[in-house]
Amino acid sequence: MPSLKFCGECNNLLYPKSDNNAKVLLYQCRNCNYAENAIPEPGMAPCVYKNDLLTIAREQPGQTKDLETDPTLQRSDIECPRCQNHEAVFYQDQARRITTNMTLFYYCVNCKFSFRDPKIKHR
Repeated sequence: MPSLKFCGECNNLLYPKSDNNAKVLLYQCRNCNYAENAIPEPGMAPCVYKNDLLTIAREQPGQTKDLETDPTLQRSDIECPRCQNHEAVFYQDQARRITTNMTLFYYCVNCKFSFRDPKIKHR
């Protein structure tokens, strides 16, 4: 069973990191740069999956699927610029993490078009 690993020098959490030159998996501290080789537990493969969600383009909504049926999302009567329907769900997303503010996106329940509020000026 996977377990958390802690730094031998400062007791902070160790994070998986790949050493591409040596082709090995390491656990490294983000505080003091302490690193140790990852020793796989029996029956477990030492692998790291990296899913980077940064977008290079300007603000865009994230991947959206079945938002119109999500009961946890709030609904609005804003008009869709594509089909002029007056029902949309809305959510916030941040395109470039640190460099941008949160953006409010609307998702039309009729034509499934993602858009921002046209009344708000965008950079």
